[in-house]
Amino acid sequence: MTTDTDNLHERIVDAALELAEEQHAWETVRLHAVAGRLGITLADIGRHFREKEEVVEAWFDRADRAMLAAAASPEFAALGTRERLHHVIMAWLTALSPHRRVTRQMIFGKLEPGHLHVQIPGLLRVSRTVQWMREAAGLAPPGMTRRALEEVATTGIYLMTFVHWMLDESLQSARTREFLDRRLKEAERAAQFVNRRPRPSGADDKVL
Repeated sequence: MTTDTDNLHERIVDAALELAEEQHAWETVRLHAVAGRLGITLADIGRHFREKEEVVEAWFDRADRAMLAAAASPEFAALGTRERLHHVIMAWLTALSPHRRVTRQMIFGKLEPGHLHVQIPGLLRVSRTVQWMREAAGLAPPGMTRRALEEVATTGIYLMTFVHWMLDESLQSARTREFLDRRLKEAERAAQFVNRRPRPSGADDKVL
């Protein structure tokens, strides 16, 4: 059930994004301006967000929710592993598409030198999102070594695709979809090659 508190939380995010679009810069958005846009006080915003960076996290949380919702569709379970991973990554990116330029500005802001207070949580954010992607795609390898390798590979594909998407102006992110498809096929071929190699007794079992 959605409450008034939940609605205000989302309205704050939407208002901040709207201001960023109007001002052509996320950096110039101020929380007092967001409060003015919504006709609320800074104290009202403070009950939801301790700082502006938490609005960024809420925006990416929205993409996480969209990804998990996409994985809940009845036809999703019938897809192969590669198709499921492609589907959830693109669902995550599609949720951000209405504000692609602002999203790019948010990421570039995190990467500025001296912003360790946002870079370290950003790394944790990447790890968390990748874990949800893997869960949604049904990737559950039994062996610790293989799991670690798959997590590294999934993270690399996700980050490369995210960077590609940020600069992609093609209709419905067609170039990003093709880019992701190529990366996943390459990873699938690499996994098949590794799985065919003889392994010592006791090594992790095949996971894909």
